[in-house]
Amino acid sequence: MGYGGSRKEAGQVIGRSGDGGIDGLIKEDKLGLDTIYVQTKRWGNQVTIHQVRDFAGSLLGRKAKKGILISTSSYPASAKEFVTSIEPKIVLIDGKELAELMIEYNIGVAPKKTYEVKRLDTDYFEEV
Repeated sequence: MGYGGSRKEAGQVIGRSGDGGIDGLIKEDKLGLDTIYVQTKRWGNQVTIHQVRDFAGSLLGRKAKKGILISTSSYPASAKEFVTSIEPKIVLIDGKELAELMIEYNIGVAPKKTYEVKRLDTDYFEEV
């Protein structure tokens, strides 16, 4: 998505036991002037507002200004409302939006079929 320069320089996976609710970091620019903290949830059930609040607390504990919470499921309206009313800034990405971003930025996807679209060549008919 253009963060931090090359794919290798753009971020870091840090998720592990005792990570304080942070799974990764994204450098917002090549110089790393600001960091975006990431948490991911691979769930079938909806992410609760409690988990969103916990992530917000993790960000506050790190004095972070920005966070992204990515889930393969969805978020309740109360969680979406909550993140609009707080600092730090938190973006919620649900499963549908995640799939759209993966396709748009060609991450973790591969083309299955390609179609050739043709147009009428009007120059051909003018020469005849």
